[in-house]
Amino acid sequence: MHHKTALLAATSLSLMTVPAVAETAAATTTAPPVTELEEVVVRALPLDQRGDEVISNVAVLSGDELVRRRQATLGETLQGIPGVNSDTFGAGASRPVIRGQTSPRVKVLTDGSELMDASAVSPDHAVVGEPLLLDGIEILRGPSALLYGGGAIGGAVNLLDRKIPTEIPAGGVDGAIEFRGGTADGEQTGVVGLTAGAGNFAIRLEAMDRTSDDYDIPSYLRPHDDHEEHEDEDHDHDEEDHDHEEEGPVTRVEGTFNDTRTLTLGASWIGSRGYLGVAVTEQNSTYGLPGHNHEYEDCHPHGTSLHCGGHDHDEDDHDEEGHDEEDHGHDHEEEGVPFVRLENRRVDVRGELRDPFAGVERIRFRGGVTDYQHEEVEGGEVGTRFTNEGHDARVEVEHAPIGGLRGVVGFQTARSDFAAVGDEGFVPESITRTNALFVLEQYRWNDWRFEGAVRQEWQETEAIGRPDRDHDPLSVSGSAAWSPMPGWSVALTASRSQRAPNVQELYARGVHVATNTFELGQADLDVETANTLELTFRKTTGPTTFSVSAFRHDFDDYIYARTLDQFEEFRLIEYTQADAEFTGVDGEVRHRFSPNFSATVFGDYVRAELNDGSNLPRIPAARLGARVDGGWNQFSGNLEYYRVFEQDRIADFETETAGYDMLNATIAYDLRAGGDGVQLYARATNLLDELALNHTSFIKDSAPLRGRNFVLGVRARF
Repeated sequence: MHHKTALLAATSLSLMTVPAVAETAAATTTAPPVTELEEVVVRALPLDQRGDEVISNVAVLSGDELVRRRQATLGETLQGIPGVNSDTFGAGASRPVIRGQTSPRVKVLTDGSELMDASAVSPDHAVVGEPLLLDGIEILRGPSALLYGGGAIGGAVNLLDRKIPTEIPAGGVDGAIEFRGGTADGEQTGVVGLTAGAGNFAIRLEAMDRTSDDYDIPSYLRPHDDHEEHEDEDHDHDEEDHDHEEEGPVTRVEGTFNDTRTLTLGASWIGSRGYLGVAVTEQNSTYGLPGHNHEYEDCHPHGTSLHCGGHDHDEDDHDEEGHDEEDHGHDHEEEGVPFVRLENRRVDVRGELRDPFAGVERIRFRGGVTDYQHEEVEGGEVGTRFTNEGHDARVEVEHAPIGGLRGVVGFQTARSDFAAVGDEGFVPESITRTNALFVLEQYRWNDWRFEGAVRQEWQETEAIGRPDRDHDPLSVSGSAAWSPMPGWSVALTASRSQRAPNVQELYARGVHVATNTFELGQADLDVETANTLELTFRKTTGPTTFSVSAFRHDFDDYIYARTLDQFEEFRLIEYTQADAEFTGVDGEVRHRFSPNFSATVFGDYVRAELNDGSNLPRIPAARLGARVDGGWNQFSGNLEYYRVFEQDRIADFETETAGYDMLNATIAYDLRAGGDGVQLYARATNLLDELALNHTSFIKDSAPLRGRNFVLGVRARF
């Protein structure tokens, strides 16, 4: 890949977790240290709650540590939070996985407004939020996540940015500039951000440019047949069919390059009681698609059986002549790795008015209009074009206290026009309309705090040539927290959340190359219901602090992809419903030995199975580790080791994933010059150069995580 001059802006940030503190890092990140929480305001919560006031399980990542540990994708950036993993797909796409759940049960927001891309449809589709331009990231669970819909059963990830100014800079101008580079993939990244204002007006400019090549991994001999041990004997096949996999050890993952540019211009009118602003953002990205295999794209179902290459699934070989005779619009000759060419244009509007009239303390508005498209290109030709044009608007009204109750009532509306046209057009052109009403209330009584939320949604889905479907999911949640002494608390959360099936689950029919499947939707799917209990113990003051949570999700009519048949490595799946259970624990314990030195032990675990006892696929393995953080004068840093255990509780047609050890380190040096600051930092990840296969990834064997990597950066604030 060619390298370009990079320009990139970063905001000044500090890492904190509320109350579910940051912990385990992924193979490509270093987990952050914990700082005091009392003054941290969680912006995704409508009542401006500080960290020590939050009952729900919320994590906040911000600060200098976020600047040092951000990655090109959102999923990789968040892997250091307790219970959070990612379903990595090379270097260009990676969605958050929270307690074993990912899209469509984890919703990604931009300051409370829904992102409208194509990431919920496939793991090889990027989340368009740019980590390198963020001011912070919040992860919500419990009643507060419920406010963002049934699609947040697993959690809501709120991306915080500065694209719309909310205050005039003290000196009229402030900003930051950062440059960084990495060794494992030749990364060259730059960011610049500038806010200027006078009187009641302020403007914001942000620009980001990143380029990286295919990344290095430890020497690796890919498995000859990664489903052989778990395949029914009737599906055995000749090893000669897979000679192309035995190409000797690889040290670089082909198709993991990522070139991305983002430009934002925002402006606000700011008064004494609020603000109103708008921002326009354009993102252009080109990233590779490792593991794409078009060998099976002529496969199709005969009832519940697969028919591939002129033979039924139980025959030994593909019909090579059948492949040659049928034209599927792809050139299978080696003409370069397939890649995505992405363009996203978005307009955000945000506003807030405090004390508008008696009985109302604040009105907050969030809205966005998105024009998204990406093309999947192979052999110089566009195979499939995905588009999503939509809008989202949300109004929150915070009422004055009523009998000790503080709360918010709100309304949200959204529309998404989605289409996938081309060889991989397995989802028909569709329109989804969603409207919702929600309420959140809080009450304090002595040492007790109570919180409850209700959200009623109305979703209408229509697709060309398919029956229209309407669903009315209702979600209710409540929490109680008891503080026997300052800084100590125990909290219990109970919820009943419902989610309507999405377009893919209702209407899919066709080959999905990224997951190596032929997908069949079912238009008669009903809402799924999650009954959840979570118990959390916290201590937030003193030299020893901790946050440990145990949870259980009992799903009624859980929507999942059931495998009907398999031919070699290709599966026929159908979206269906069954009861399921998710049980787990996550948390960390930290002790501060001195103001400048602390040590932390952290870990997480989740178990997921259907009611018949069978395992659900791609559930993250358990993690356990330790970290030390320290500082001396202008130096700061940390050293972290953790173990990702073997995942041997696998679903049908899955393979076991070996465990691995991770050793990461970070060091930073701060230069002080007046009120401004310059920081030099270095981060080393996977220092042991371990071969790390990510069990939550669809392409774990084709695209292991990065090998040993060193990132060097400099950041200046002014």
